[in-house]
Amino acid sequence: MSQSLFSWFQLSLAVLGVLGLFLVFFGILALISLRKKKLAQGIKIEIKKLNETYKENKEKILKEIMEETEYKTYLKKEKLFLKEKNQAKKKEKEEQKDLPLPKKVYVLDFNGDVAASSVTTFREQITALLQTALPKDEIVIRLESPGGMVHAYGLASSQLARIKERNIPLTICVDKVAASGGYMMACLANKIIAAPFAILGSIGVIASLPNLNKLLHKNNIEYLEMTAGEYKRTLTPFGEVTEKKKAKFQEQIEEVHELFKDHVSKYRNSVDIAKVATGEYWFGVKAIELNLVDELKTSDDYLLNLSKDYDIYHIFTPKKESFKDKLAGTAQSLLQTFLTKNVEKEENKYPLLM
Repeated sequence: MSQSLFSWFQLSLAVLGVLGLFLVFFGILALISLRKKKLAQGIKIEIKKLNETYKENKEKILKEIMEETEYKTYLKKEKLFLKEKNQAKKKEKEEQKDLPLPKKVYVLDFNGDVAASSVTTFREQITALLQTALPKDEIVIRLESPGGMVHAYGLASSQLARIKERNIPLTICVDKVAASGGYMMACLANKIIAAPFAILGSIGVIASLPNLNKLLHKNNIEYLEMTAGEYKRTLTPFGEVTEKKKAKFQEQIEEVHELFKDHVSKYRNSVDIAKVATGEYWFGVKAIELNLVDELKTSDDYLLNLSKDYDIYHIFTPKKESFKDKLAGTAQSLLQTFLTKNVEKEENKYPLLM
């Protein structure tokens, strides 16, 4: 095989590979878009009282570890205790009927991916909750997210800002990770509670982009890209890389970083932003020293302690997926894996990821 033919063969493989990736990428995005559209058309909100769940689970264990007579005695005592407690509550309510209703705790979950796709249901849950929650209540968000697209996490953060604007106490619990866009959300809380080894921080912006322009030139292939506006496109997979384009690209990334830092400073003014906005992440035990979190504890312990004094309601959207939805979910999972691997490998990252 001649050198020229071999070069063309290399180029063909490279171009087909890139085009194939783009087709797969956009195909996956189309599936995800269809899934989101369906979700937006019919999001159901359900509510469950966690106090009852804790009680049921406790009794299941006691039933197994106690003798039958011992367990029956326990149930009688528990029944009597609840009866007396309810009577006391009823009497207190009658005596203090003009006083405001007792505090309630509402729990929501946000499990974030690169596209922050959970925001589709999250915004509906918050809209429903804001119609009933009062400033004396508390909203607890169990947040897990490694971050992702800036505009998507900007919207997710705006949903939490809606809670803040109504002066309802907001607590965010992080058991595993709230980094980048995840921390962008977490910093809006009145109180951030994290597990000791939860990952927090990563206040930075990343971008990555493959470029085949030199390969095209080597094989005498001209790539045409028509734009109106000097910076409609800066760096692209096939366009020429110039210092001017790279400078503009970097400027855009720096601008996003400044917005991110301003956001954290606004809602979490106890942190030294110059010290924590380096793109680094920290575990909970170190994050508390940097004022990135307020308390070290799992969400389980926090809610269990609250359940001793308050009624806790878990607001969620049940998952009932058709085969098409499952296919879209699988595609979304593959996209998440693909993006995450590429984000971790590259030092110059794709813009609009945080």
